Amino acid sequence: MSAMTDWTGHAFPGLDVNIVFARGMTTGTLAEGLRGALREPLADGEAGGWAWAVHEMFDPEADDFESVDYNSICRDGGEIVVFVTEPCSAKAHGPEFSYFRDGRTILHFSFEDVSSRVGENPDYLSAELLAARLIGPGSSCEEESGGDHDCFDHYTDDEDRLVRTIADYFLLPSAPLSAEVAAA
Repeated sequence: MSAMTDWTGHAFPGLDVNIVFARGMTTGTLAEGLRGALREPLADGEAGGWAWAVHEMFDPEADDFESVDYNSICRDGGEIVVFVTEPCSAKAHGPEFSYFRDGRTILHFSFEDVSSRVGENPDYLSAELLAARLIGPGSSCEEESGGDHDCFDHYTDDEDRLVRTIADYFLLPSAPLSAEVAAA
């Protein structure tokens, strides 16, 4: 079980979803921007100064398999934090994280390779990632491979620590982010 699946509260079974947090805009503005990108929010709300929405990663009915242009949604002073929970579930790729501000991509990386960060400021969260031992010395498994030890066994723990580090830094609201929340 992954941290991303935990965050969606298992509320969207069988769907590949993105979790979007926006600051500096209302839930309505975020939802309108997502609809303009052909991504209908499955759930949305506001908590802790953040608007949030969960939407399907792609729109197969519209034959739209492109990534969402979050830069256009946050052009006027907004910030957007995005977790792509399963960028390619068929190939079992790990989640991705992106941070957008004022219509620019500040930081983006795959959970599979946190050391390969891109964007206008790829070091934006470096101090926090280093403190959490997700990059730098002590970030990789130092146990011997082989025998009963498999370094991949640490992946879920690393993913959980990465989600916590990002959520703590941005003071993101906690799960569950589910369809029931929007309906309540």
